Amino acid sequence: MIQGMIGKKMGMSQIFADDGRVIPVTVIKAGPCVIVQRRTPKPTNQVKVQLGYVEDKPVKKVTKPLKGHFDKAKVPVTRILREFFLQGNPPEDQFKVGDTVKVDIFQEKEIVNVLGTTKGKGFQGVVRRHGYSGGRATHGSMFHRAPGSIGSNTYPGRVFKNKGMPGRMGGRSRTIKGLEVVKIDKEKDLLLIKGAVPGFAGNYVCILKDRFARR
Repeated sequence: MIQGMIGKKMGMSQIFADDGRVIPVTVIKAGPCVIVQRRTPKPTNQVKVQLGYVEDKPVKKVTKPLKGHFDKAKVPVTRILREFFLQGNPPEDQFKVGDTVKVDIFQEKEIVNVLGTTKGKGFQGVVRRHGYSGGRATHGSMFHRAPGSIGSNTYPGRVFKNKGMPGRMGGRSRTIKGLEVVKIDKEKDLLLIKGAVPGFAGNYVCILKDRFARR
């Protein structure tokens, strides 16, 4: 069994359950992915496979070393590469280089974890970034969206770590755990996952099996 695969977030929608409940879902195009490399790193000696996400449009610009990497595996050039574990020590004829991994590795009502990159919002102040209330909105106060005092002077004479300050917001790798696979469309390689996943529409994500045991 493979740990997971690469997908692309297509957007959000909703479906109706048999009892009439509305279920918000995220539509993910999971694969198809090709196995580009298989290796067993030391000292863990646990088998890993490198997957490449195959898209409709061919990749035009690729470096010579990376092109040689794909030519050696005899697979099409892909833009996204990620590594996943294999459970146990499967034989060489299972999950070998050149094989295709599709959405059928998942099942409906299965629990998965989705790893993605959150939306980048640039440099933001403390009101938007940390939810500070700011000062009064009246005229003449001269204190509206500023952070205010960040520490004392005499003691301790420094700013404590993890103090909420202005800075870069979003654009970080986040994993949402415990999401349920509501529906699978094997013909179109689509996964309908209950709830929201990180990132914008068109963002690449990794769908991981929650019950996968690495050791």
